[in-house]
Amino acid sequence: MAGFLAERVTRTLRTAAPNGVSPMPSNRNIPGRKTPIPVPSSGTAHRPHVEYFDIADLTRTDSRGFVHSVDSYHAEPWGLYLVRAADTPPYRYTETWLLPKQSVRVTMHHVNAAHDRDPIYHIYIGNFAKIEPKRWRAEYHYIDIVARNGHVCELHGVDELFAAHAAGHVSAETAQRAFEQATAVVDGIASHDHNFERWLTTQGVTLHWL
Repeated sequence: MAGFLAERVTRTLRTAAPNGVSPMPSNRNIPGRKTPIPVPSSGTAHRPHVEYFDIADLTRTDSRGFVHSVDSYHAEPWGLYLVRAADTPPYRYTETWLLPKQSVRVTMHHVNAAHDRDPIYHIYIGNFAKIEPKRWRAEYHYIDIVARNGHVCELHGVDELFAAHAAGHVSAETAQRAFEQATAVVDGIASHDHNFERWLTTQGVTLHWL
């Protein structure tokens, strides 16, 4: 089955290659390389990480069960926004949007409260949903994308997804869907001049940040 998935993801991501994806297991863009080569490496197998976001309590519960405070939440018909103190220096603030229709969580980290002129978007693939009136759930499917306006996207976590599937933590259908979702995001960004938010506006989504 791993061979089947490797063949499917290679075909899928090669299709997206002309639009500017660079899925390298080393997590780096290699100058001059045109065709993505998603070669699985020995990623550590683990179950999908799950988080809960409790709007009424202004908290989020991470995948280990630890509860963290959230400064504020804001809900839109198409997603949930939250801002909180960053977990690691030198960053001070972390902003996140959960976008169920696009199957992504997008996060930006800030050194200060000012909006970055050249933002770096950390985009995580998974299932995101409101499960109660004031509670959301996120299940991450290993793949994440780093996007900057005007730059080729970087694709990470393919090796982790292969390892999780091989260990029986995710089904072939879930793995294939994660690849397809990642490809849709990368292709959408690339087809809008490598601009993540420009792509989202075509789907009726307008993000706001600090």
